[in-house]
Amino acid sequence: MIFTRLARKNGAASTFALAIALATGGMIGAAALEAPALAQKKKKESKPNYSKAFIAAYQPLEVVATTEPVDYASLKAGFQGLIAASENVDDRYAAGSFIYANAAKQQDFPTALQGMEMMLESGKVPAENVGQFNFVAGQLAYNAEQYAKARPYFQASADAGYADNDPLLFVAESYFAESQPQQGLTYLGELISAKLAAGEKVDEAWLKRGLAQAYNNNINTEANKYAAWYASEYPGESSWGDAIAVLLNTGGYQNPEILDLLRLGQRASVLRDSKLYLEYVDAADYRRLPAEVVTIIDEGYAKGMLDKTDPYVTDTRKQAAERTARDRADMDGLIADANASGASINTVLAAADTLLAMGRPADAEPFYTKALSMSGADRQMVQTRLGIAQFDQGKFAEAEATFEKVEGPRAPIANLWAIYATQQDGGAAM
Repeated sequence: MIFTRLARKNGAASTFALAIALATGGMIGAAALEAPALAQKKKKESKPNYSKAFIAAYQPLEVVATTEPVDYASLKAGFQGLIAASENVDDRYAAGSFIYANAAKQQDFPTALQGMEMMLESGKVPAENVGQFNFVAGQLAYNAEQYAKARPYFQASADAGYADNDPLLFVAESYFAESQPQQGLTYLGELISAKLAAGEKVDEAWLKRGLAQAYNNNINTEANKYAAWYASEYPGESSWGDAIAVLLNTGGYQNPEILDLLRLGQRASVLRDSKLYLEYVDAADYRRLPAEVVTIIDEGYAKGMLDKTDPYVTDTRKQAAERTARDRADMDGLIADANASGASINTVLAAADTLLAMGRPADAEPFYTKALSMSGADRQMVQTRLGIAQFDQGKFAEAEATFEKVEGPRAPIANLWAIYATQQDGGAAM
């Protein structure tokens, strides 16, 4: 008798933890404000031409600003008079610099932004500082929760060639901060696609942030896309474990699809916990693929993921082992029946699936190929398993081509298999 385990979901994958930190908070903090190089205005070659009205308004404020402790309320009250007295671009640049510097010290972000905007609008910001100043303006707007206002500043910062602090990521962050995850993911996705098309390396932080936002906001299509990108660009136990977990949690799959997804997890050595091994055992089903059930249980034992005292596991393994012995004894007969000209699709698939589960992929491949030419076959499932049989033989290029033909709900599973096959063909490290 098979002992039923408690809390098992019927026909659906359980929820598994991801390795990455799926944080939902913003990534810019008040302490992250970067002070721009305001001293540029003192360059000898661009001596400023301040108006008399501006100097008259500025001098008393400078006294307040340099007297400790600074009376910021009085200082701030004089800012509007300083702005009103600014008659030319030099006045406006200096006024903006003064307002920004003093407001930033007090973490008065809206007022500091006003000063930064004056400097940028004056046209006096040196060309080499335009990117940095725009980035600071974006930070100030962000910290003032003016997210729509922050975006063009971050974009202008990047357009000016400012590469520090990743300004384009903060454009996406501004969408996330105002609860527009799809817009942020779309923007970030366009950046990633452009980099990939140009053959450029994508920052890992972009991929992890996109995956986190998509997963936490239940945007499943985006979660699968970012998970695939992450595994493709940064192959490793963490990325592949997350890719498998995300698709398992969001795909809404039944046991046949779960089985082929967990087969990938097993080949990539990223089955992280007992839940995944037990899910694999259920999906393989000791009555259908007993040899594979024995294999996965033994692996779970060896890795300390399965409890040898669990009656469900021990009884399942016992019955699977008995059925495996019978299947091995009957295998020649099943192969002969599947090779017969009048063989049914069920017989051909039974032979293919049994051989694959027994670790005989070279013998399974021709039966999957035959099944594809027969009526009544689930072509997407057969195509997936044909690719797995080719993969298990080390025929990675052929497997990739086969996986790329899979359509419909299985396409995300086949896509992960194709990525993994490509990495094995190219010798990617795990």
